[in-house]
Amino acid sequence: MNYAQQPRFLDRTTPPTLFVLIILSSLSPLSMNFFLPSLPRMAENFGTSASVLGMSVGIFLTASAAFQILIGPMIDNYGRRPVVLWALGMFIFATLLVPIAAVDTASFFILRTFQATSAACIVTSRAIVRDVTDSPEASSARLAYVTMGMAIAPMIGPTLGGYIDGFYGWRANFYFIAGLAMAVLCFCYFDQAETLQKNGKGLFEQIALYPELLGSKQFWAYCMALSFGASSFFIFLGAAPYIGGTLYGLTPQKLGLFIGAPALGYILGNYISGRCSKYFGIEKMVVSGLFISWTVISSALLLILNGFGSVNLLFLVMSLSGVGNGITMPSATAGMMSVRPYLAGTASGLGGSLMIAIGGGLSMFASFIMHGQTREAPMALVMCIATTLGLVCSFYVIYVKYRAPS
Repeated sequence: MNYAQQPRFLDRTTPPTLFVLIILSSLSPLSMNFFLPSLPRMAENFGTSASVLGMSVGIFLTASAAFQILIGPMIDNYGRRPVVLWALGMFIFATLLVPIAAVDTASFFILRTFQATSAACIVTSRAIVRDVTDSPEASSARLAYVTMGMAIAPMIGPTLGGYIDGFYGWRANFYFIAGLAMAVLCFCYFDQAETLQKNGKGLFEQIALYPELLGSKQFWAYCMALSFGASSFFIFLGAAPYIGGTLYGLTPQKLGLFIGAPALGYILGNYISGRCSKYFGIEKMVVSGLFISWTVISSALLLILNGFGSVNLLFLVMSLSGVGNGITMPSATAGMMSVRPYLAGTASGLGGSLMIAIGGGLSMFASFIMHGQTREAPMALVMCIATTLGLVCSFYVIYVKYRAPS
């Protein structure tokens, strides 16, 4: 394949179009939080609490992390196209089973685990971007535009999910997601050409290259900055249903708007990253984004501890911290995959797995510690700690890049 060839829509002889990359990478984050406004009603149906069901976000993320460890080497061995098509098929099957077979908390959690196969979509879209670009800065700019479009999905998703629940019930949300995934599968089948340049290695040989990444200081620097930077969003997702639904009594529609707050800033941050990463370099973009997130969240923690917490404050804080995440994540992801360009898929899978494992664990922890609380201070404290660690890691990115490269 000639990677310099311009993508043509629904043409399997050219690289996939930006539109297909956007919808492909949007499916997993959309399925992660689309149903969250329905948690209070689902909890009544399953005979449990919204805070317990909120752990389904962490379960989804943890399963995604586990899948990505294997998906990375698979797309570097078998190709981007066949792996993502199979993963989409499995996701559709699991999603259709939720409204049919989920009768209690345990069965819902099991099906959410299988829905996490949609993680292959994110890993693959990132690897494709790296396949068709020639520098980390170019990858960062393209990833920024892909994720800027992708951010619209989790922003609109909870809002739309809240309205679908209000009119048709919580089961309709899962039928809607399954139908959307079928459309994505069709687009990928007719538009997504194979972009992998085969290296002649088998799957187990590809997996055996993991130690090469794990031994790289640069990979760890980018990966940890990415993981702790994104954790504030995951922590918010774990606690938001309880805070919005229980503490502030928001309706499913308003709860959807509340949960979509981080995406507002994330879109702006992605736009800034896409415009500026080529000029300032990916390391400075990583530091700048994390500094914004840390400043906003630490200031909010002080306000909450002094009795100024409110749903409007949280909406504003998550929107502004989303700007920081939108700046950080494309550059950190591009740097992570550029450490060993011939292992772009493996790096995408491993890095994404570590990010989601950390984020998923913190999401479940936030959901757990918020149970029975009367204000949002515990969530804000955990977010502040996570972004502080992320900021420290961002400075380590620069140190490793110029002082101890490997």
